[in-house]
Amino acid sequence: MTEHPRRPAVAGTFYPADGAELARQLEACFTDPRGPGRLPSRQRSAERRIHAVVVPHAGYVYSGAIAALAYARIAGERPPASVLVLGVDHHGRSRGAALSARPWRTPLGPTPIATDLLGALEVPPLAVDEAAHASEHSIEVQLPFLEYVLPRPSFVPLEVGFAPFPDLVRIADVVRRAVADRDVLMIASTDFSHYVPAATAERLDRRAIDAILAGDARRLYDTVVREEISMCGIAPTTVLLAALDGIPAAWELLRWGHSGEVAPMREVVGYASLVGSAPAPLRPSVK
Repeated sequence: MTEHPRRPAVAGTFYPADGAELARQLEACFTDPRGPGRLPSRQRSAERRIHAVVVPHAGYVYSGAIAALAYARIAGERPPASVLVLGVDHHGRSRGAALSARPWRTPLGPTPIATDLLGALEVPPLAVDEAAHASEHSIEVQLPFLEYVLPRPSFVPLEVGFAPFPDLVRIADVVRRAVADRDVLMIASTDFSHYVPAATAERLDRRAIDAILAGDARRLYDTVVREEISMCGIAPTTVLLAALDGIPAAWELLRWGHSGEVAPMREVVGYASLVGSAPAPLRPSVK
């Protein structure tokens, strides 16, 4: 395994490069009225029910408060043994599905790799490809939130490129087998409509969100392709939903919003926070 940590690619742009300033901005995301409106509780439930969340990955000024809604829910539960973060391939480098085997550093410190989960995921068509992750931000911006709400988190990054639906299902099949009987929280990192009027973003994004709420990977994929919704994380979100196929999960929309809520703009980017929870407490890992 590569030991030296991956350096942050977007510290100083998407979020502060100074650790203390970053911690303050995270707290501002939680206390923002667009978000939870308060810091996460220090009281945790002894149980964990959240299978997965869908969260945005823009600069914290624009989408951090909406992401914080999901992370506040995570903070209130028993911590998972590990986290799988499925991100976007914005730069076309992943050649399908790229894992990373090195720790990732942020201004808050390094986040280690969950080596057992990584080993279970390193099955074709998934492969370790560090170069694919070098400049990608969609996974990186989730780590400060995880470091803030979880004690000693470990994770596996999985970058998923856009592909035909059957190819994404093959990736999802590997994910499903890897997380079975493991205590894993799954995160899909995505923004929704890009650079359209706010009313258009709300109308189109609602169609994609309805498919997520139904837990229907095929419906989500077909809706986004048919309606030409510029949802950058369609691939990782499709993989997440397909990996949960047949697993009881009730999805809840915590909030949809857009960048124009922060600053006046004629064309906006849409963001949403969603949580998928099990009807009964999830078991700790048996592997």
